[in-house]
Amino acid sequence: MYRLTNTIRDYAWGSSGAISNLLGSTPSGKPEAEMWLGAHPGSPSLTTSTGAGAPQGLDELIAADPQGLLGADIAQKYGQLPFLVKVLAAGKPLSIQVHPSAEQAAAGFAAENAAGLPADAPHRNYRDSSHKPEMIYALTDFAALSGFRSPAQSAALFRDLGAVLDKQNAATCERIAALLSHPHEGTALSSTCEYLLGPAAEPGSLVAAAVAAVKTHPELAEHISLAELPKINEHYPNDIGVLVSLLLNLVVLAPGQAIYLDAGNVHAYLRGLGVEVMANSDNVLRGGLTPKHIDVAELLRITRFESLGVPLLEPVSTMFGQQIFTPPFAEFQLQHIELAKNADAGDMAGGDVPIAAHGPVIVLCVEGEILVDTPRGDELLRRGDSLFIGANEAPAMARRSANAAGRAFAVTPQESA
Repeated sequence: MYRLTNTIRDYAWGSSGAISNLLGSTPSGKPEAEMWLGAHPGSPSLTTSTGAGAPQGLDELIAADPQGLLGADIAQKYGQLPFLVKVLAAGKPLSIQVHPSAEQAAAGFAAENAAGLPADAPHRNYRDSSHKPEMIYALTDFAALSGFRSPAQSAALFRDLGAVLDKQNAATCERIAALLSHPHEGTALSSTCEYLLGPAAEPGSLVAAAVAAVKTHPELAEHISLAELPKINEHYPNDIGVLVSLLLNLVVLAPGQAIYLDAGNVHAYLRGLGVEVMANSDNVLRGGLTPKHIDVAELLRITRFESLGVPLLEPVSTMFGQQIFTPPFAEFQLQHIELAKNADAGDMAGGDVPIAAHGPVIVLCVEGEILVDTPRGDELLRRGDSLFIGANEAPAMARRSANAAGRAFAVTPQESA
């Protein structure tokens, strides 16, 4: 087992201290957006173990012994740790974005390499050759935009706005509603996105007018998606992404709920703290609500223009006391581990939960303490501690430490991987 030291990314949209508050660490004074746990070369975790020398990047550690640490099957299929774990804290909205499929990522990465784009170029779309399906588990109330709602629902929202606006902006709303009324769903959604995001569009003044209307017309604010417009606009004034939000499902997760996001699903996290898991990639195409590079043409090319229901992910509880979230992606699954405090320190009944492991595992403790036990030894994880367990150390068990309560998350590939 290897203890991990992880980097917290200070992206501008991060919370001022939600991650440090969760982990019991000292706030950095900078935005705390994402803590990365994994072997992505952009920010690999550093590893230490008993009797080891200087800390080593998890990516380097795995590269030195992929068969032992990943297991033969995972090493052959992926050649690397196939997932990346993040603690994500959105203090303001993230960009409206979409992730490529595996085929699109491989082709895009190869094309940009052939064009001579530096790996760290800010105008690069593809940072690696992998797809980036993901899931988010809410630790607090968590708001997100995820997937297109039905075009008819979006058209109704724009018509409600147009009914209270001046003639020019009302006409723009009607044009958008007309595009959304095309009988073919894909055409309705794609043509509306092209209009809102395209260079020839002139809906910019509509953002300010729509936000003002929601603030002055209580009947509009009764619709949660319209009520969200001023909140988004506060962080990105007059950004066209404010209007694009009306095309997407507004999802509000309670703590303990989760959603998953596949390739081509347009989405944006708005606010909240959660545990995010994804394939080991950093490929993002952006379309608004961001100061970063935007490539509208590429975003439109890889977007799936179809209405989607809210992709809630329900956990499965096993006979061993495990609670496991299994999205439709082979690269990862998430296990939520919660061990209750026992008033009798000598009674350890009910204090063990097997850690699901199909190869390598990353474990993060977020409350109390948990003893992780494998055939090679044990490690006590306290709030904020994290651990990498190689495939060659299975099986692993989460045990209650004395009579203390503990809560943790464990990520591993799926059994079918």
